[in-house]
Amino acid sequence: MHPPHASQSTKVPRADRLGGTATDAEDRLTAEKIIIAFRSLPRILQLVMKAQPFFTISLAVLYVLQGIIPAATAYAVAQLINAVVIAVKVQGRGDTTSLVIDYVILQFAIQGAGSLLTTLSNIIQQLLQERMSVTVQMLIMEKANTLDLAFFEDARFYDTLQRAQNEASSRPTGMVTQTFGVGRTIVTFISMVLILVHLAWWLALLALIAPIPAFYANIRYGWWGYQVMRRQSPERRAMTYFGQLMTTDTYNKEIKLFTLGDFFIARYRTLALGFYDQARRILVPRYLTSFVLGMISLVMNGGIYVYVALRAVAGAIQIGGLTLYTQAALQLGSSFQTLLGTVSDTYENNLYINTLFEFLEYTPHIASPATGRVPEGEGLAVEFRHVTFTYPGREHEGPAIRDVSFTIEAGEAVALVGGNGAGKTTIVKLLTRLYDPDAGMILINGHDIREYDLPTLRARVGVIFQDYVTYYMTAAQNIGIGRIDQIEDHQQVVGAAAKSGASAVIEKLPEGYATMLGKWFSGGQQLSGGEWQKIALARAFMRDAQLLILDEPTSSLDPQAEYEVFTHFRELTAGKSAVFISHRFSTVRLANRIIVLEHGQVQEIGTHEELLARAGRYAELFSLQAEAYR
Repeated sequence: MHPPHASQSTKVPRADRLGGTATDAEDRLTAEKIIIAFRSLPRILQLVMKAQPFFTISLAVLYVLQGIIPAATAYAVAQLINAVVIAVKVQGRGDTTSLVIDYVILQFAIQGAGSLLTTLSNIIQQLLQERMSVTVQMLIMEKANTLDLAFFEDARFYDTLQRAQNEASSRPTGMVTQTFGVGRTIVTFISMVLILVHLAWWLALLALIAPIPAFYANIRYGWWGYQVMRRQSPERRAMTYFGQLMTTDTYNKEIKLFTLGDFFIARYRTLALGFYDQARRILVPRYLTSFVLGMISLVMNGGIYVYVALRAVAGAIQIGGLTLYTQAALQLGSSFQTLLGTVSDTYENNLYINTLFEFLEYTPHIASPATGRVPEGEGLAVEFRHVTFTYPGREHEGPAIRDVSFTIEAGEAVALVGGNGAGKTTIVKLLTRLYDPDAGMILINGHDIREYDLPTLRARVGVIFQDYVTYYMTAAQNIGIGRIDQIEDHQQVVGAAAKSGASAVIEKLPEGYATMLGKWFSGGQQLSGGEWQKIALARAFMRDAQLLILDEPTSSLDPQAEYEVFTHFRELTAGKSAVFISHRFSTVRLANRIIVLEHGQVQEIGTHEELLARAGRYAELFSLQAEAYR
C-alpha cells in the first residue's frame, strides 16, 4: 500500500452524520462486509501465537475445560437434590446419607475446578495482553522505520497510524480469547442441548431463537461505531495535538506570552464534546435496544421454566430434574446468546484490528536494490542531471525544483544559496535519498544513486537539518547516535564535541557527558538554542562521513560563532565532499563554489568573486545583506 495521493477523489463525510443512521453504501452493513471483516482472524491468531505460543495454547485448553463446568454443575446439583429427596423419604437409612455427602463433595469439587480454571485463564490472559501490547507497538515502530519520508508528510497516513496505535494494540488478545471462548461456549452449548432434547426437542429450539434479535442489533451497531471511529481520526489527532500544545515545554512560553491557552482549550473542548455527542447517539440506542431484546429472551426462558415446573408437578420428572432441565434451558439460551455475542464482538474487534493490518500493508517506494553498490573514496562526487521533483500531494504548487543540473567534485565544498522555498532543502532530501526525483538522475561517483545500498549510502553521509532533533537523552548519547555502532566510544564522542564546539557547553553541565539533556526527565538540563545546535553539529562530526551536509544548522548562533563553526568545518572536511546552506554570505564565501537557486531552478554557479563580478542575483542578495550591516 502506498501513501494516498492528494489528487485522488475522496469522499469526505459530513460532520452532522457522524454517529447517525446509515445513509450511504459505506455505512450499510452487508453479509459481504461481515465476511471480509472475519478474514483477518487467521492472521490475528498467527500474530498472537508468534508473540507467546505457550500461553496461547494453554488458554485454548483452559477455555475448553471451562466449557464442561456448567453441564457438570447442573448434573451434580440435580443428583444432589434427588439424593436428598430419597434420603428424606427413607430417613437416612442405608447409603443415602453418604450418597448425599458424596454429591456435595462433587459439587464443591466442580466449583473449585471451575474457579481454578478461571484464575489460570485470567492470569494467562493478562500476561498475554501485556505481551501483545508490546508486540503490536513494536510491529508499528518497525514498519514505520521502513517507510519513506513521504508517508510522514501525508495527513491520511497519520490517520491510519493513529487508528493502528489506538485501536489495535489491545484487541488482538481479546480476539483470541473470544475465539477460544467460542470453543468453550460450543462445548457448553452441545452438552445443554443433549440434556434438553432428552425432555423435549422444541425447548432447545425455543432457547436458541431468543438471542437472535439482540445479535443482529449488536452487529449493526458495531459496524456503525467502526465507521464513526474511522471518520473521527483527523479530529482525534487534532485533539491530541491541542493536548500536546498545552502540556509540552516546547510550546509553553509562546502560549503564555500570547495568552493562547484558553483558545486551544476551547478548540479541544469543542472536539471532545462533539465526540461525546456522537458516542451518545450510538451507545444509548444500542444498549436500550439490547435491553428490549433481552427482555424478549427473558420471557421465553420464563415460559420454559414454567413448562418444566408443571412437568415436575405432574410427576413426569424428578425434583432434581426440575433443576437440571431449567438450568439446561437457561444455560442453553445463555450459551447461544454468548456465542452470538462473541461472534458480534469478534466481528467488531476484527474491524478495528484490520486497521493494524492496513497500516502494516504500507510499502516504501525507496528501497535498496538486491545487490547494491557501496560508495568508495574519501569524498563523494555528486551530479544532478536535469532533476525535477514535486512533493506528493502538492502538485497544484508545481515542482519544488525544476530541471536542476550541477556537479560537486570529490573533496569539494559547495554552498547552496537562495530565498525560502528556492529548493535548497529539497536538494538535500534528494541527495540523501529521502525522496527520488520525478525526472532526471542523481549520480554518486558516476552511478545512479538508486544503484547503491541504501543503509550503506546513508552511513557515508552526515546531515544536520535546520529542524534538527533535540533528543532528551544524555549529552554523550545525543552525540553518539550520530554513529550508533560507536555510541559507547567515549573518545569519539569527546572528539566530535570538540570539533563542533559542544565540548565547552558539556563541560559546564553538572555531570558532564552523563548529564541528561532537556527537562522531561529527572535531573535534565535545558540548553539554549545555540547550545543545542552545537550538540547537533557534533552528531554530524561523529559520523566521520564522506559527504557532510549542513542545512542551516547554525541559525541560532551569532554571526561570529557561525563563522568560526564553518571555518572549522572546512578544515575538518578537507578531502571530503561538503554541502552547506546558510543565509549569511560571510559564511557562504568559504565554499569552493556557490550554487544560487531561485524558484526551484539554478540561476548561477561560481565562486564568491565570480558571482560578484557577474552582478547577477547573488551580487544583489550580497549587497542587500551588506547594506543591512552598514
